[in-house]
Amino acid sequence: MYKASDTRYNETAYNRCGCSGLKLPVVSLGLWHNFGDTAAFSNMKALCFTAFDNGITHFDLANNYGPEPGSAERNFGRILKEDLAGYRDEMIISTKAGYTMWPGPYGDWGSRKYLLASLDQSLQRMGLEYVDIFYHHRMDPETPLEETMDALDQAVRSGKALYAGLSNYDGPTMVKAGKILKEMGCPFIINQNSYNIFNRTIENNGLKAAAVEQKKGIISFSPLAQGMLTDRYLKGIPSDSRIATDGRFLHKDQLTQERLDCIRQLDSIARSRGESLAQMALGWVLRDGAVTSVLIGASKPEQILDNLKVIKHSPFTAEELRKIDSLTAEK
Repeated sequence: MYKASDTRYNETAYNRCGCSGLKLPVVSLGLWHNFGDTAAFSNMKALCFTAFDNGITHFDLANNYGPEPGSAERNFGRILKEDLAGYRDEMIISTKAGYTMWPGPYGDWGSRKYLLASLDQSLQRMGLEYVDIFYHHRMDPETPLEETMDALDQAVRSGKALYAGLSNYDGPTMVKAGKILKEMGCPFIINQNSYNIFNRTIENNGLKAAAVEQKKGIISFSPLAQGMLTDRYLKGIPSDSRIATDGRFLHKDQLTQERLDCIRQLDSIARSRGESLAQMALGWVLRDGAVTSVLIGASKPEQILDNLKVIKHSPFTAEELRKIDSLTAEK
């Protein structure tokens, strides 16, 4: 039986999520990759244990994580049951619904029917009575926003979720949704969006500024741009890399010669700071306090330990930020 490290809270930093009472670790673990049925279960356990032993209390899932969809929740539920059940009250577990999960008109998007049915299925797969955060995973252009927000509110009122979150929303829609949830008295506290040196969409669509203004948290997924902002591709494409073995979310044509040259120059800036490229990239996402937590994926425990070094990250100088912007902002 697994026993967590007695020193797990000695080094990790935690940030308050917006103006709520909830704190999240600066680094959270995402189960988007490497927790489906194609991965080794022993490695899944090693990743979870390494994370928790080092103060990472937040584990992020979604109904469709796999492959196949649902398998990440099922595998995580097995780890919870066999090894982590005694630590449930020390953990933040989140899940989402919004992408295609089952055939027909009721297994996708943002209807009340889909969201509440999906949450019940997620809880069953994980063997949980509740999740800490339940997100709507993407904006729905057809379902009334009021219906989707009402489903999130019911999830909380039923005791099946403690907090509500929104994922992949833009700023104006988040503000409208937040107003609806506030009137309902629903504790909407966090936005989950892709954000990294290469992808600044939340700066351009108003989400980041609106979250700060509305005092909501932000958790950044893909803060390392699917591994591009690491040392993985400095010398080409490794045979065991995500591009070579998966290719669903990171493609060879994204690693153009121009992009590789940019990555190498960013690596040079990181090395001048005494950091790895990954540590600098995570520090950039967290640089101004608007982002509560960075959501990392990992295939090896060592990657988690390396990413945790961002906790001791030194502030950027204005010149360093200018150099990073000159290399990447327009791209």
